[in-house]
Amino acid sequence: MGLPASNRKNVTYRRGKRIRLPDVPGITHERRWWDQDLVVAGVDEVGRGAWAGPVTYCAVVLPSDRRMYKLRDSKQLDPARREELAARIRTFALAVSLGEASNAEIDALGMSAAMRLAARRAVAGLCVEPDVLLLDGNWDFMSGWRTHNERIVHGDARSASIAAASIVAKVTRDAHMASAADTAHPGYDFCSNKGYPSPSHRAALADLGPCALHRRSWEPIRRILSGTTDTRD
Repeated sequence: MGLPASNRKNVTYRRGKRIRLPDVPGITHERRWWDQDLVVAGVDEVGRGAWAGPVTYCAVVLPSDRRMYKLRDSKQLDPARREELAARIRTFALAVSLGEASNAEIDALGMSAAMRLAARRAVAGLCVEPDVLLLDGNWDFMSGWRTHNERIVHGDARSASIAAASIVAKVTRDAHMASAADTAHPGYDFCSNKGYPSPSHRAALADLGPCALHRRSWEPIRRILSGTTDTRD
C-alpha cells in the first residue's frame, strides 16, 4: 500500500532507495553543538534555479533554550503561512541575516562562486558570531570560513535552523521579485513566477527578450540572445 497523499511530499529518493523525511524539522543536529556551548547557525538558499533575479541566502541562529514550533521546510508551506512564520522567526531568533548575489554577479562569477559570495554575505551579517554552520545539501559552500561546517542532505526537512533560514530566504526573495522586480520589468509575470521558467515567463521572453534581471550566461537566455531558440518550445 502506498503512502497517504498528505505524506508523499515527505518522501525522497537517494541512490535508488526511498527515504522518509521527518514531518517536522528537529533540533538533533543543533543539540549536540548546543551541549558544547557553541553557537549554531542554519544556512539555506533560494533562487538557484531561476532564470532571473538574485540567488538569496539566509543564516539564522535559533536560541538553545526555547523551541519554535510549527517550523517546516519552506516548500511544504503556502505563501501566507511562510510569511507568518518568517515574521515570527525574525523576532524569535537570536540573529537573522540575508545575503544575495545579483544576476550580474552570477553572470560574472558563475553560479557556484556567486552562491559562495551570497552565503558569506549572509553569515558575515549575523550580529552573533556562529561556531558551527548547518548547511543544506552535500556541498560545503562555506569552506574556508572560520566555522565548523556540517552538511545535511534535505537539511530544510531535518534541521529547525535550516528550515527557518529557508523560510526567511524564500519570503524575502519572493517579495522582491513580486514587487520591485515586477514593477521595474512588467510583462514577465515576475509577481507570479518569481523569475523561474514558468509558461508565462517563457512566453514573455520569446516576445520581449531578456530584461536587465535575466541571467544572460545561462544557456536558455544565451539562445534567445543569439536568436537560435523559442522559449515556448
